[in-house]
Amino acid sequence: MNIPMRFTRLSSFAATLMAVGAALVVLAGCATVPPAVPALSVSQRQAIVDSPIRTDADRKMDAARHPVDFLAFTQVHPGMQVLDVSAGAGYTTQVLALTVGSTGKVWAQREQAGAALTKRLADQPQPNVEVLLRPFEDPYPASGPPLDLVTLVLNYHDITYLPVDRAKMNARLFAALKPGGRFVVIDHSAKPGADISSGKTLHRIDQAIVVSEVTRAGFVVEAEGDFLRDPADNREVSSGDSKIPTDKFALRFVKPR
Repeated sequence: MNIPMRFTRLSSFAATLMAVGAALVVLAGCATVPPAVPALSVSQRQAIVDSPIRTDADRKMDAARHPVDFLAFTQVHPGMQVLDVSAGAGYTTQVLALTVGSTGKVWAQREQAGAALTKRLADQPQPNVEVLLRPFEDPYPASGPPLDLVTLVLNYHDITYLPVDRAKMNARLFAALKPGGRFVVIDHSAKPGADISSGKTLHRIDQAIVVSEVTRAGFVVEAEGDFLRDPADNREVSSGDSKIPTDKFALRFVKPR
């Protein structure tokens, strides 16, 4: 059968339009995917830690806390929305706020106001820091923006001997995070198999307990850091009485997408 030339040309033109349209759809789809944020370099993280607003007391703690490695492990970067649970005097809060910058925000959660944190923010105001006085079981308002990162540093063991429902706390943190958001827990290591009572007696906790409780909320273990490990620590002395840096575990959990 002979096909008219005009119909052939129209068919070819239509096919070309369809191909162009498909390409535009693909490009549009790609445009909706946010570009990957490059990890901060070692020098960038060191510059944050070297900030002149940090106190001499903080700098003395750096040898045991390894803040440059901590920032790498958390994968925090400018623009993030971060919650620091049990913020204490604000050591962690401050370096996180310096990292997320003016386009990000850090909420420092405490159950009660603390003089050291209040003084830190009065001496060196950081507009991207907001103190949240809330219970551990509900550490972040449901109306708040979805979080990219939650940190709980050296205080999970303390929460174990307080009248806190940790299942509720972990479930609330899970709900507060965006899909793909991270929850980083760092604490003083107890011996493997140690009872949860070590939290009160030795101010330590077996990391297996943390893994069990946090994954029960829906989190998945993504990484374990060894930058705070110290094999010289026999884990038999209270973390507050140790003459050497304690052995600490670092766990990064992720909320599945």
